[in-house]
Amino acid sequence: MAFQVSPGVNVSEIDLTTVVPAVSTSTGGFAGHFRWGPIDQRVLIDSEDRLVNVFQKPLTSNSAVDFFTAANFLAYGNQLFVVRSHVDALNASTGSVAPLITNEDYYEETYTHLSTHGDWVAKYAGELGNSLKISVCQSNAAWESVTSTLSDTYSVTRNENTLVINGDGEGISASSNTEVYFNVGDILLVGPDRQPLKVKTLSGNTATFTTNYTGNTVSRSTTAITRRWEYSNEFDRAPGTTVYGENNNALDDAIHIAIVDEDGEITGTQGTVLEKFESVSVASDAKTEQGGSNYYKQVVNQQSAYVWWGGHNASLTNAGKAANGLTFGGSTSPVTNSFSRGKDGAKPSGAQKIAGYNLFKSAQDVDVSLILGGEADQTLATHLITNIAENRKDCIVVISPEKNDVVNNNSYEGKETNDVVAYRNLLPSSSYAVLDSGWKYQYDKYNDLYRYVPLNSDTAGLMVQTDLTRDPWYSPAGFNRGNVKNTIKLAYNPTKGDRDQLYKNGVNPVVTFPGQGTVLFGDKTLLAKPSAFDRINVRRLFIVLEKAISTAAQFTLFEFNDEFTRAQFKNLVEPFLRDVQGRRGITDFQVVCDGTNNTGEVIDRNEFVGDIYIKPARSINFIQLNFVAVRSGVEFSEIVGRAG
Repeated sequence: MAFQVSPGVNVSEIDLTTVVPAVSTSTGGFAGHFRWGPIDQRVLIDSEDRLVNVFQKPLTSNSAVDFFTAANFLAYGNQLFVVRSHVDALNASTGSVAPLITNEDYYEETYTHLSTHGDWVAKYAGELGNSLKISVCQSNAAWESVTSTLSDTYSVTRNENTLVINGDGEGISASSNTEVYFNVGDILLVGPDRQPLKVKTLSGNTATFTTNYTGNTVSRSTTAITRRWEYSNEFDRAPGTTVYGENNNALDDAIHIAIVDEDGEITGTQGTVLEKFESVSVASDAKTEQGGSNYYKQVVNQQSAYVWWGGHNASLTNAGKAANGLTFGGSTSPVTNSFSRGKDGAKPSGAQKIAGYNLFKSAQDVDVSLILGGEADQTLATHLITNIAENRKDCIVVISPEKNDVVNNNSYEGKETNDVVAYRNLLPSSSYAVLDSGWKYQYDKYNDLYRYVPLNSDTAGLMVQTDLTRDPWYSPAGFNRGNVKNTIKLAYNPTKGDRDQLYKNGVNPVVTFPGQGTVLFGDKTLLAKPSAFDRINVRRLFIVLEKAISTAAQFTLFEFNDEFTRAQFKNLVEPFLRDVQGRRGITDFQVVCDGTNNTGEVIDRNEFVGDIYIKPARSINFIQLNFVAVRSGVEFSEIVGRAG
């Protein structure tokens, strides 16, 4: 407390309630190839539905394996950071050239729009963007107009879908071209009954409709035809002047925007309106009545899941200027454009995925406990182990052998086992890595077929499930907690002899037992030397202890290294370890933090030492049952402990 220079009462608080916090043990990280979504950016996904919304359902084998790797993990848990990797992908645009916009940060900080990109660019790279269409109603006239036919007449026949414009009986004049009057998609009110018909095609003097005209036959009429914007029914009224515009003496600053799934690739139904933005303003300073921005560029960029603003359409007048006293304007016809030239890109190799996985390198940037290898070759797997897990020391990499090692690889007995072991021998020794034995065959509901998918997401998922039902220091293997979901069959179902070879090489067999399902039947890490850390439960126990206690220890920084601080540290750690011991994670512990390890030399170096001794609980991997036959006249007490 500060020294007081005159009489008074000074009140201060000292917080001694600090505890060791709970830490996350169930969050996964994965980088893969997807059809849609931000590139080179971590996105937290909590369900398969959310995975589909952000990254879209799989379409080809290029992205299906990675999609189901993520989806399989989410069948066990609800926290997975996903990074989309790419090779030469492109965003669809309404212009003649498709750019690459990787994510929102890139758009805001780096992207430079070119006129060749058009007025709008798909939000994410991929061929899926080619399914988009955008239609903008820039004026009252674009919303609805009456087409005068004083110089031309038209005819339309009942139960047919064709309207023909003729020029004064003198042959077809230039003004008889239907494209002068109408746009594809327009709603026309035709005939004396003003039947609404949607324009399907325009060619010369003929317009065809999506449905038949059912009114009275019109052989030669000069009655005006009312034309309406294709999406007028999606909005309450024609665009005009916004409230903000009126308050700032501006005119006609409002526009309507409809974003449409033209080809049906996104929703499954052609022409579905995905998003609509009503009465957004072309004035740069426009506000809503609630005080938020109503400038159409910002509204679309912030709210649309499908489109980036590219540039002001040439038909807009004064767009992007402040509203004060200006008259805005736009085209008298709807401005409608389809997106094209979007590209998925090639399937990334393991080396190319490394850039995506490197977003998980720093423990300070993102908290993950499990890294899914997916379809990892030796290059990628080694990088994940040595450059991410071993560097962070707070997560485990879970990998599977390559597809060719186990899928259709039974040319002779034991070949799968040999190839899996050979794959393992290419990898480094590490207690921060886990390798299972293969791939599974599962149903792809999005494409109605079956696919092979690596098991590492299930192995990691079983660890998450163990966290939720027990604790991280329990083994995820066996019949109680190791049941693999969504499995039709295994590509490689190792026998007892195969399992012996795999297990002694640090590979955890996944086995289908008749009547008992598919089970993870091992809990080893890839640590080669004999140690307590060659078991998954022990490694995960120490990750929890180290992560939680080091987080709590941060609040000891810059305090005095004296008896009070050391006692405070022990009182912080020991209750936490007693709780872990009570939950069967450790059998015994001791915390040493006193003058024996905090000597004068340590104190003078501004250091603080706490030694924490742990006896970890071990999982049962081998069971020996001895059945002893005993003569009728023998007392059990005479032989118990001697037989066997």
